[in-house]
Amino acid sequence: MVITRATEYAIRAILYMSKFPPGEIVLKKDICQTQDVTPAFLTKIFQPMVKAGIVGSQRGVGGGFYLRHKPEDITVYDVFKAQEDPLHINKCLGDENCCERDNYCPVHGAWKEVRESMIQQLSEYNFARLAEEEEANIKKFMALDKHEEAS
Repeated sequence: MVITRATEYAIRAILYMSKFPPGEIVLKKDICQTQDVTPAFLTKIFQPMVKAGIVGSQRGVGGGFYLRHKPEDITVYDVFKAQEDPLHINKCLGDENCCERDNYCPVHGAWKEVRESMIQQLSEYNFARLAEEEEANIKKFMALDKHEEAS
């Protein structure tokens, strides 16, 4: 399973917006510029995010998007779910009765457990945590870069 490009960009954009206070409008042009995404694609990927209540939008001059919740209350799974739910690892999990073996197949049960585990794991990563990790990673990178320059 590979997440879509739309989901990847949505996660990156929400991470960027997590650095602003909830409710503060983040200009569309700034999101596009920092995340290297076109305005049309950003609008497209944020439509399900607005519908899911994760972000709000402000139209017009100075328009943009804002988080409707605190970053600690938004998980990676929330974004995934808004973009491409349900999570299908295998065809047999998507359609009821698509396989006559569902009732006794041990692999069907394994796929189900893996899916539940993935949902649980993605739900543990909230955007406040990711923003903190990103900041720490940038600081480490900058310190390493300065150390290499001094050498």
